[in-house]
Amino acid sequence: MTHLKFSTRPDAKIFDNLLDELFNVNWNNGAKENAAQPPVNIAETKDAYHLELNVPGRNKEDFKVNIENNLMTISYEKPEEKRDEELKHIRREFSFKSFSRTFSIDNKINVENIQAKYENGLLKFLLPKKEEPKKEVKQIPVQ
Repeated sequence: MTHLKFSTRPDAKIFDNLLDELFNVNWNNGAKENAAQPPVNIAETKDAYHLELNVPGRNKEDFKVNIENNLMTISYEKPEEKRDEELKHIRREFSFKSFSRTFSIDNKINVENIQAKYENGLLKFLLPKKEEPKKEVKQIPVQ
């Protein structure tokens, strides 16, 4: 597993352990072919992380998303192609390769409320943060 780290600002230390430096990448079958891996955008708001994978031309039913042992794995298996014997391709540039990407989920993420949506070629995830417990100030009376 190759670790990729993102630092969006100098005080990036706050990202430590928040999605394990935002995420770890699991290259499919050990092949480090960037073309086989969909590009990802990760953004943060005060309430959640937003993950977007650029995966146009696929059906939402073909994606598998699993969470196990604090790892969220997003995968796509290329379905069998139906060949039309009468159709002869002169040029073929479209490519829909299978992929698998794994992201490390920190315990500050509310796993039960993760949402996924596929629209306009983007596979979008909302990873809500858990509410931080409010720190109570306890007054101790002096007697």
